[in-house]
Amino acid sequence: MSNWDKEYLKLCRRILSEGTEIENRTGINSIKVPEQHFEFDLNKEFPILSIKQMFYRQAVTEMLWIWQMSSNDVRDLQERNVHVWDEWMIDEDGIYRIYEPEGSETPYDPDREVKVIDPLSVPIDDPNGLRHEFKQKINENGKPMTAKSLIKGRNIKAAKYYGKDLAYTIGTAYGFITGRYNHAKNLIDTFKQNPSDRRQVKSLWQDEFLRTAVLPSCVWSTTWDITDDKLSLSVNQRSCDVPLGLPFNITQYATFLSMIAKELELDLGKMYYNIVDPHIYVNQVDGIKEQIAREDKLNELKLLEGEDLVQLKSKLAEILDRMEKSGIDKNDQEYRKYDTEYRMIDSILEPTTPELVLNDEIQSFFDYDNSKNLKDVKVKNYKHLGKVRMPIAQ
Repeated sequence: MSNWDKEYLKLCRRILSEGTEIENRTGINSIKVPEQHFEFDLNKEFPILSIKQMFYRQAVTEMLWIWQMSSNDVRDLQERNVHVWDEWMIDEDGIYRIYEPEGSETPYDPDREVKVIDPLSVPIDDPNGLRHEFKQKINENGKPMTAKSLIKGRNIKAAKYYGKDLAYTIGTAYGFITGRYNHAKNLIDTFKQNPSDRRQVKSLWQDEFLRTAVLPSCVWSTTWDITDDKLSLSVNQRSCDVPLGLPFNITQYATFLSMIAKELELDLGKMYYNIVDPHIYVNQVDGIKEQIAREDKLNELKLLEGEDLVQLKSKLAEILDRMEKSGIDKNDQEYRKYDTEYRMIDSILEPTTPELVLNDEIQSFFDYDNSKNLKDVKVKNYKHLGKVRMPIAQ
């Protein structure tokens, strides 16, 4: 296990033991603590979780979608086989539909209709409608707008109208903001001209565009610094889905920092990561407990290694034999259990250190391949303990 694995699981244990369960806008309660701070020395370790499989191609592609492509169009991700924003995409008719959580006990009703809310009906200084009530959108015929579910089997819960010009996007968030203010280019150009600049703060939180953002940016600001020819980065996050979002975000911004440092011909410094409201949704607790159990099991196997390496190798061969001859479906829970234990023993017998590899021929951040192949970015020597399913809270 890496230091990042240990720090991540330490946070998970803290949330489960000390956290407060609260209601929130998703309809699925979350367990939260007030804050968390991480510090990463990228010269010592590239932070990518091994306690579960982390899909770095999707993570890095999403980062490039935001910061390099400056896109808010979900289809750009879908074309690259990345589906992390599908749940938040505005539909073709300009309506963003919010659905009841999967597994809801409410019977599916395809004829159910909800009011379509107009986000622009509240003042710009009250984007969340805390002091003013959201009004129902009126269509071109002068009638109040309503919406039905577009997903068979899923009940619609609420709906907002963002306009057909924002169809297929996540509204005025993330890549919309980086493009509007030319964040990445300004960062690079400014440091090339003045490495001692102390104003390199890039904010994705712009009050003017909060009302028309489907999901206002969770990772909302970055602050950059050059000291002793080392580039460091401080990241601020206002809300953090620890099981799903945090592993992505950490790997993304470590890669982003590495790419910018490479273009500026600087050594890597540190990444400081600050979170408000790190949380675990109650329907994710079992998945987190599975990862914690993996850590415990891994520690047991390491003790066994200290006593008898031959015994550990024998156990590895035994598990492999069971996996090959049992006839168990690979998606079956029993097979996954064998597979995870096999990966554990293999990682003990032949430990590796993950390494981010960027194409040496790429000199500009804007030239990295952002296609489905992501050919300019690789993580070498990455071993993990297999998938852990985590549900999404919309």
